[in-house]
Amino acid sequence: MGQEIIHVYLMPGMAASPKIFEYIKLPESQFKMHYLEWIVPLDDELLSDYALRVSQNIKHDNIVLLGVSFGGVLVQEISKCLKVSRLIIVSSVKSVHEIPKHMLLAKATKAYKLVPTQLASNIDVFAKYAFGNVVSKRLELYKKYLSVNDSKYLSWAIKNMVCWNQEKPNPEIVHIHGDNDAVFPIKNISNCISIKNGTHIMIINKYKWFNENLPRIILND
Repeated sequence: MGQEIIHVYLMPGMAASPKIFEYIKLPESQFKMHYLEWIVPLDDELLSDYALRVSQNIKHDNIVLLGVSFGGVLVQEISKCLKVSRLIIVSSVKSVHEIPKHMLLAKATKAYKLVPTQLASNIDVFAKYAFGNVVSKRLELYKKYLSVNDSKYLSWAIKNMVCWNQEKPNPEIVHIHGDNDAVFPIKNISNCISIKNGTHIMIINKYKWFNENLPRIILND
């Protein structure tokens, strides 16, 4: 009998499209990749309810879930709705204790409400929130990968990122993090696989590392 195929579902980062995974290749004899996408939230929708709606696009059992950045937060919520064989987050956080202080301050002061998401059609503005301040040289790159410019979604996403209140990390999670991540500095991160010179967008520019190591990580070899 042939080897059973492992279904791997991938969730991109805030406002990003599945194009961020375009260079990720897993052996087709073992793995089948599926791409999840952001949907527009309902009014005042809880993250847990949103996760349940996104999970309805998952058509297999005992899957591998991988999420990047805010997508990493979402897959942790999805994993509470269904059984997963492996939960992997990249350039993300596992609990409120790993969220940087400026985001926690934004939560305490509700400053996240002041982010001009109605300007989301101006990708230059939003790229700074999604990827950090050093964006000018790579703006074309970000325009390629940022696909969601709905202001309702962006307001919801920013609020749910800074207000995520998970106290204890999932003990089974695999956390892959760059040591040069400007959005979620590694000094706040514990128990992760650290990638040298990895930035917040290393899923794009460190794809060779992922292609080489993800099969082993998924199979827990």
